[in-house]
Amino acid sequence: MTKTKELPEFQYPIAYCIAGVDEVGRGPLVGDVVTAAVILDSENPIEGLMDSKKLSEKKREILAEQIKEHAIAWAIGRATPEEIDTINILHATMLAMQRAVQSLNVEPDFVLVDGNRCPTFSSKQGEIKTQAVVKGDARVAEISAASILAKVARDHDMIELDKKHPEYGFAKHKGYPTKVHLEKIMEHGVLDNYRQSFKPVAKVLAND
Repeated sequence: MTKTKELPEFQYPIAYCIAGVDEVGRGPLVGDVVTAAVILDSENPIEGLMDSKKLSEKKREILAEQIKEHAIAWAIGRATPEEIDTINILHATMLAMQRAVQSLNVEPDFVLVDGNRCPTFSSKQGEIKTQAVVKGDARVAEISAASILAKVARDHDMIELDKKHPEYGFAKHKGYPTKVHLEKIMEHGVLDNYRQSFKPVAKVLAND
């Protein structure tokens, strides 16, 4: 049995005000890609922050409320299906991250981004220092908090979409390309908020 390699403890950069940024929704076929930026308050630590994918839906909802209540600042950023189709999912994700940071009501002097690449973040003072952190949602509290807020926001989008179009089952599959979801697209067609550049959607459109 192979042991999973433990990631080293994250060494925080020397900075006055750090924002963590993460995204949710690069893989789904429908809806916005959603990002969040969070500046935590060291005087008000939040217990139980971890990668949002490892938390139950109920626990994520509870933590999201605590983050909104106790964080110094938080913001959600989005890029639409039209933007995803126009500039591709990677660039749309970077754009949504920039929007989240720009929407913070406190300006960070350092941004930590989950993954292996960062967009450029700007402030009134110029470019903000950034660092990409692999598995950041499991290693950096600010990124964990951002992953939770982004996940909860996107799940809420899918629940709202499910109310309008219950026949697609969005509340269950959250827009991801499951077998059931693909069958529903074949059966009911492509809605306006689908990402038309994504292969399974493009395939249905081509056969219309």
